[in-house]
Amino acid sequence: INGETGTGKELVARAIHFNSSRRNNRFVPLNCAGLVETILESELFGHEKGAFTSATSSRVGMFEYADHGTLFLDEIGDMPMSSQVKLLRVLEQGEIVRVGSNEPVHVDVRLIAATHQQLQENLADSSFRRDLFYRLNVVTINLPPLRERRSDIALLADHFLRRLSEQHGKSVHGLSPRIKKFLYPYDWPGN
Repeated sequence: INGETGTGKELVARAIHFNSSRRNNRFVPLNCAGLVETILESELFGHEKGAFTSATSSRVGMFEYADHGTLFLDEIGDMPMSSQVKLLRVLEQGEIVRVGSNEPVHVDVRLIAATHQQLQENLADSSFRRDLFYRLNVVTINLPPLRERRSDIALLADHFLRRLSEQHGKSVHGLSPRIKKFLYPYDWPGN
């Protein structure tokens, strides 16, 4: 799923999951951008007790946790190269190896990846693996920014207004046409 920050990439991934045969199993989101390489590996694949200094107990990684469900990897374009290699192996073999273990664990996971980057450009400068790109790029969904889909602005404004009204126990029935008119020309940075 490609799109700028705030375009709703995770909402689309959740919609895919909850409208599929995997809907009764877990949807597990993980943002790849905010994690250093060593923590990302432990988050994805899990670890055994004693695998590193702070590993005081064994831990199941996101792949095992999402078994028979969906793992959503957000900002996959920010994933370190060594983690890309390990992710490719999981996609090819259908199994993970926890950090500190030699035993492979079979996993059955639908993987949905999202990024705000243009991964094809990253292939040229070798910051994203070509083989992983082709493995992930089976179906591409491009989410345009809000400034390119202005017809959605009123619908979204009404949706969020209803939601906030319910949360705060208020009775607000919608935005006036005059207010909506002011929403359209705005470029909505950050969506």
